[in-house]
Amino acid sequence: MSERRPWKKVADVDELEEGEVKNVQCGKRTLCMTRFQGRYGALDNKCPHQGGPLGEGSIENGWLRCPWHGWDFHPLTGESPGGHGDQVETFPVEVRPDGVYVALDDEKVHVRTASDVLVETLVAWDLRQVFGMVGHSNLGVADAIRRQVEAGRLAYFGIRHEGAAAFAASAYGKLTGRPAACLAIAGPGATNLLTGLWDAHVDSAPVIALTGQVPTHLIGRGAFQEVDLAEAFGGVAAYTGEIFAHSDFAEIADLAAKHALMDTGVAHVVLPDDVQVLPADDARSSGPDGRWAPAPQPPAAGPLTRAQELLSRASRPVIIVGDGARAGMGPVTDLAEHLGCPVITTFKAKGVISDHHPLAGGVLGRSGTPIASWFMNEADLLVVFGASFSNHTGIDPKQPILQIDSDLAGLGRHHPVTLGLQGDAGLVAVALLQTKGSWARQRAELAERWTIWRTEKARRAAAQGTGMASARLFAVLSERVPEDAIVAVDVGNNTYSFGRYFECRRQHVLMSGYLGSIGFGFPAAMGAWAATTEADTPFAGRKVVSIGGDGGFGQYMGELTTAVKYGMDITHVLLNNGELGNISKEQRAGEWPVWQTGLHNPNFADYARLCGAWGRRVTTTKELEDALVEALAHEGPALVEVLTDPLLI
Repeated sequence: MSERRPWKKVADVDELEEGEVKNVQCGKRTLCMTRFQGRYGALDNKCPHQGGPLGEGSIENGWLRCPWHGWDFHPLTGESPGGHGDQVETFPVEVRPDGVYVALDDEKVHVRTASDVLVETLVAWDLRQVFGMVGHSNLGVADAIRRQVEAGRLAYFGIRHEGAAAFAASAYGKLTGRPAACLAIAGPGATNLLTGLWDAHVDSAPVIALTGQVPTHLIGRGAFQEVDLAEAFGGVAAYTGEIFAHSDFAEIADLAAKHALMDTGVAHVVLPDDVQVLPADDARSSGPDGRWAPAPQPPAAGPLTRAQELLSRASRPVIIVGDGARAGMGPVTDLAEHLGCPVITTFKAKGVISDHHPLAGGVLGRSGTPIASWFMNEADLLVVFGASFSNHTGIDPKQPILQIDSDLAGLGRHHPVTLGLQGDAGLVAVALLQTKGSWARQRAELAERWTIWRTEKARRAAAQGTGMASARLFAVLSERVPEDAIVAVDVGNNTYSFGRYFECRRQHVLMSGYLGSIGFGFPAAMGAWAATTEADTPFAGRKVVSIGGDGGFGQYMGELTTAVKYGMDITHVLLNNGELGNISKEQRAGEWPVWQTGLHNPNFADYARLCGAWGRRVTTTKELEDALVEALAHEGPALVEVLTDPLLI
């Protein structure tokens, strides 16, 4: 047999001492090498019982003992005491003058597995990006992902915390409308995904979660790291498919991809460890052909006629746009031109119309501008496209409201509206362009209100304190951030200030809208950057900027090493005020003492450099301007740390 196997050197002649045991890597195979009674032994490293690594064991009383459960094997022959028939496979060994050689078969030809079928199918559905952590209960599916990566059909990014993987996938889905996947092991790896998946769920972002699971024969028995994942993900996943030995692997992948797209939310696939590697050489993979044909929904004739009548009677209409109308902004802007009315947005939709457009009225609500609230209060009809009426947005329910949404459940969800119209925002806007009426031309008022607000912003920017005022910082960012950049923002005072002071041009803004999860910003930038690497998308080559506070960045600061590893071209602007400033503000407003909101921070710029990124700390406007120029020009991750005043927001 040894003559048919190629001999491979695995150790030097005196590398092992008498009685020593050692793991040795030989190609893709790990061997357990032993030295016993002056001879070398080469055994399969896997214990036949639980797969324990025999090379981490020891020789005791003449027997090689498995480190996991103490079973014994002969160090040279692999036989177990008592003739139980569970011996370990051994391989021929030769000691030559230049080293120890083992005869090993050439590596086996890969047999297609259940995981291969599943991943091939997801790739056919245009899955392009996977963020995750490879671990002991997802190795089979990870290997299937590896094959697709090596074939150039998929990209994979290994993160430091599964929560970052879910946030990155959520941001990618928000940006592109296509699902990315996040990969985790059973138990804690899977549960770590949940916050980011809830972000995707409440913000209607397509994501596919792939989680390992304990082997099927252990499910329900309280095994190590066993969690009922279907139950744990029940509130967040629109679809959960559990794969078993006789499952149709392609069908489950089809359903996961279809539900992620159709429900614009989370689809979840549970993969028991043993099923991942089942041979499936004859199983077909699948894809979207014949299973997916989405089309925009036109408005029904009757409600459309009533909407046109309502609009024709108004004299001061105002258009309010939510993120759900993002894809229809061309026709919506045309409608605003037709009506001569302002377009104000929810915070989540910031940037869908340039703040320099003559009809732009800024953001409404807690993160908004006085321009938007003034025009809402002066309106006699609010024409609302794709907004959820969040309490943070503050759309006045007492005003006459024409609400347009593709989701029937979203119409009048929180309170009655004057008229609800189901349909695609762009198609409805085109239809409403046929409306005739006598509307006040509000451009001059908009220009006047912007002048008032910009004067106020300049006054706030000049304020002096213990650090830079937010109005000053965001004035600089408004000038320096590329006008077509993708901007991911975190949660906290930094985000409120961004909504209030930053003036968008063509930037695409990403945020944790309805969940409002601190820590979102930097992982979201990772997901956005992945989209910029896709040459066939409108995001190809665009700059990615993330903005966050010291509290949010501290939660996922380890991911800066991920960005360095993969050369992610991200500029992160970090507002360091030494505390959870928004919580301090709420404590003061509630007449509580400010308590436990202070933070002990490193020098984040030094930390960035330790990670291999570009980093600089700044305190003045000139330093900030210079640092931004360098950071944005840097090819790779860069961090600009700005010392700010928690009271000057």
